[in-house]
Amino acid sequence: MTTANPIGHRPFTTVEELAPLLDVVVLADVRWWLDGSQGRDQHLESTLPGAVYVDLDGDLSGPPTHEGGRHPLPTPEAFAATLGRLGIGEDDVVVAFDHGPGIAPARLVWMLRSLGQRAALLDGGLAAWDGPTAPGGARRAGTSRRPRPWAEEQLVDTAAVLARVNDDADVVLLDARPAARFTGDAEEPGRAPKGHIPGARSAPATEHLDGGRLLAPEELRERYAALGALEAPEVIAYCGSGVAACVNLLALEELGVAGRLYPGSWSAWSADPARPVATGTG
Repeated sequence: MTTANPIGHRPFTTVEELAPLLDVVVLADVRWWLDGSQGRDQHLESTLPGAVYVDLDGDLSGPPTHEGGRHPLPTPEAFAATLGRLGIGEDDVVVAFDHGPGIAPARLVWMLRSLGQRAALLDGGLAAWDGPTAPGGARRAGTSRRPRPWAEEQLVDTAAVLARVNDDADVVLLDARPAARFTGDAEEPGRAPKGHIPGARSAPATEHLDGGRLLAPEELRERYAALGALEAPEVIAYCGSGVAACVNLLALEELGVAGRLYPGSWSAWSADPARPVATGTG
């Protein structure tokens, strides 16, 4: 691996930066849809040359639970085994992508960066790529990896969020779901209750993107400043199940702000009817 490789120092990379480095990074295709559609078939049809397929449900999540929500983080041991099976070594630089929005690949990038590994989200994904493509199904030689514990300072659980809500703590809680799900006007996956965590602010992940590409720095800064996230003592990101929230966390990192992930997110919060729920825009 060349030390001149610029990818992975920032949480995002461009197609222009990636093009000359296809052979020195690990490409991860993380196509996935909220309705449960699999991206593997699309991956097999056409993807970036040499890309491995990474499944959100099976590779980047543990089994769903009442307490952990729909997409809890896998155990460190399970994630290390997955990366080893995929042939992603500890010193590899990973570029993750999908068809454009970047929601599912953001989860992989956040997970790797939280462990100290260089990884970046391809800005615009396949929709922005005008270089060569190839049929998918590539396999890399397996490797052995040491399990690394998730960094506690980058995570919060349901009890911690509830304590902050009850104490009216000086924290900015960002909800990455579409606005209609935040207000309670749209249905939730899995028939979860509608609404949002009291005190949260609506920060749809897709609104930080323009046609699948990250907003210009000044626009991004203006948007997060309006949400109060740039000066807050603590920022916590959540969504439906801890996936889209990672877009907010990577975008905040781009601006020099370290946020924390609530992995269980709404799917875990709303599982207990005793927890408070808010609707509307407030």
